[in-house]
Amino acid sequence: MNGPQGQHEASEVVEDIEVEVEVESRRAEVDRASHGLRLDKWLVGLAPEFSRSHLQQLIEAGHVRSAGQVLTSASRKVGAGQIIEVALQPTAQSSAFRAEPIPLDIVYEDATLMVVHKPAGLVAHPAAGHWSGTLLNGLLAHHAGAASLARAGIVHRLDKDTSGLMVVAKTQLAQTALTRAIAAHEVKREYLALVHGLVDGEPFTIEAPIGRDPVSRIKMAVVTNGKPARTDVTCLAVRDFGPSPQAGRVSAVRCKLHTGRTHQIRVHLARRGHPLLGDGVYGGKPVLGVTRQALHATHLGLAHPLTGEWLSFDRALPVELAPAWKQVTQG
Repeated sequence: MNGPQGQHEASEVVEDIEVEVEVESRRAEVDRASHGLRLDKWLVGLAPEFSRSHLQQLIEAGHVRSAGQVLTSASRKVGAGQIIEVALQPTAQSSAFRAEPIPLDIVYEDATLMVVHKPAGLVAHPAAGHWSGTLLNGLLAHHAGAASLARAGIVHRLDKDTSGLMVVAKTQLAQTALTRAIAAHEVKREYLALVHGLVDGEPFTIEAPIGRDPVSRIKMAVVTNGKPARTDVTCLAVRDFGPSPQAGRVSAVRCKLHTGRTHQIRVHLARRGHPLLGDGVYGGKPVLGVTRQALHATHLGLAHPLTGEWLSFDRALPVELAPAWKQVTQG
């Protein structure tokens, strides 16, 4: 890594600064017009700002009572004159933007920005199924200024099971500048990947629009109405492992992103018949000891948004990918 002073080997947040959420209770009497309604439907009228599914979860969790008894069936019919009370626990989404003491592997940090190495398994930003324990939660605990920034300063993301380097803004000025630089393709991002099959020996470019897969909502795909996406691919080594490990030919490649669409490298390479090792979503197999998608953001280069100085960072493959990479590249 080349750049100004200020890098750290790692940083752990030791103080939990979560804010306790106050729970509101609401109590009302069932009127005659509501007699016979399902409990969950009646609760929608009492707390319309919450979704019916969330209110059903509150019922199942024992947060709804009547006459001292817990009501646990959403389909139960309410009766006129019945007094019902509900403790309106916040939704998971409303609790997502809070500080959590998550260890951060900080490669570089100053008052303007930081570069972190995200391990595989860490979600960058809260989303369905991952409303806590994300990089964003860790950033909120790491420095106070993150709370005033959109997405706590995150300007680009890596998939949950992709490891590697990410830049994060610490000021509004830096966030705006970095977002613009990424949009203008001025931030250099390179990845190492292990893929199935024999990749062409000469460097090539994949230029194909990416959007949501029309069949599966968890996947992206090359679609005509997708957003433009361009990936440069260079094959670094190929090895034929034969039929016994079910690996066949495996190629080690370097990918350079010109755009940053969701799952871009995974989709582009799978489209060419080269899914990533370990990437079951796009047809990859868990071979050579690789149990997660074999993709690592190894290089990050950018102009410092305040000084204009060029910063360059590199991070080697993590331990869960390095042995397989060595098998392919060194035999």
